[in-house]
Amino acid sequence: MATILIVDDDAALRDGLAEALADLGHTPRLAASGREGLAALSDDVDAVLLDLRMPGGMDGIEVLRRIRSQRKAPPVVVLTAFASAANTIEAMRLGAFDHLSKPIGREELKALLSRLPARAHPIVEPTRDAGDSLIGSSEEMRRVQKAIGLAADSDAIVLIRGETGTGKELVARALHIYGKRKDGPFVAVNCAAIPEDLLESELFGHMKGSFTGATADRAGAFRDAADGTLFLDEIGDMPLAMQAKILRALQEQVVTPVGGKPVRTTARVIAATHRDLAKLVAANEFREDLYYRLNVVPIAIPPLRERAADIVPLAEHFLARVAAPSGRHKRLNAAAIEKLQQHGWPGNVRELRNVIERAYILTRADVIGPGDIDTSRAEVHSANSLLDADLPAAVAQLEKTMILRALEACDGNRTEAARRLGINRQLLYTKMQRYGIAESSENLTDGVKKDDG
Repeated sequence: MATILIVDDDAALRDGLAEALADLGHTPRLAASGREGLAALSDDVDAVLLDLRMPGGMDGIEVLRRIRSQRKAPPVVVLTAFASAANTIEAMRLGAFDHLSKPIGREELKALLSRLPARAHPIVEPTRDAGDSLIGSSEEMRRVQKAIGLAADSDAIVLIRGETGTGKELVARALHIYGKRKDGPFVAVNCAAIPEDLLESELFGHMKGSFTGATADRAGAFRDAADGTLFLDEIGDMPLAMQAKILRALQEQVVTPVGGKPVRTTARVIAATHRDLAKLVAANEFREDLYYRLNVVPIAIPPLRERAADIVPLAEHFLARVAAPSGRHKRLNAAAIEKLQQHGWPGNVRELRNVIERAYILTRADVIGPGDIDTSRAEVHSANSLLDADLPAAVAQLEKTMILRALEACDGNRTEAARRLGINRQLLYTKMQRYGIAESSENLTDGVKKDDG
């Protein structure tokens, strides 16, 4: 069986992990600090369970960097009770096998150990802190953060998919900031916002006099992003004629300015879209060869309704941000938080940010209540939003809305709500958990438990 080094300053957690490992037939080795962990590391250690926050001037990220810089480094799993986008991305970038939240149960530990690979030989760059630009600790968002960490240093094309307002450009910027191109430019182009007759010049540049209005040479976005990152937002809305030229640029790493000669490009390309490109390909509205050229490293951002655990942290983040210039901080009360959690957020994170900023500006008191949370603007456009969304997203939003209304009509009685909805109670529980409304529904009335048999 395996020898597992546990590096954690929490004696109780360290001993608990050791006991679980021993029960599973493995040999635990214990260290109470980063320096002790590095001293205890030897060729017979098969894996490391590493705490992130430790005293003594050497945190888990630094220990990870030193371990993974060794020629025969064992796989390292980072464990933390304080997961953030920054430490998740940085840990994965530095070669962590996984980044898990404490506590970790026996079965989860067993499954983790079964997945551990043999030792690798990575090349590691020095660590750095680029700030926490992606808020969210839900499992769905952590998968996105891990993918960013794994892909950041690569030159491969990344295709980011997600509904409008989910934060696709934030993901693109994180890939740039945490990657080896961070010192180069980040150039963003919205392919849907530029008229078709100007898009080629915008991307590839033009020579003076090549068309009416071309009064000077222009490099274009591909060359502006040299040695950096070019972000092509809403590429699913790009005209077919332009798609062929983009395909050639990606394949040959060459662009041809309007009226000029071919020029090599060194930009890394990240693309994003809210549309289903596979469906567009089937409808002959998007080139199949371009789709496969873009879809090298896909990253899908889940809509906010599918990561309900992130709603409150996001809301508090936006509240602190809008309060920063004035220094007058406000807080959300429990009823306001419940209202935020029950809303469907068809506009995703962008809608939440607008709602919070509006509540802060229009609320005189230091405590924001449910009456200060105005989601009516989103509800006015909810039907159009559903029509614009894909079928799974529309069905999910409709299901959540119907469940919330049924629970409200039945004073929180889930058995009666399930009967009203025409489904069994277990299915209702499952859907409530999926949409993050289980806890809030239990607090609708004081009589739920006695009525819900």
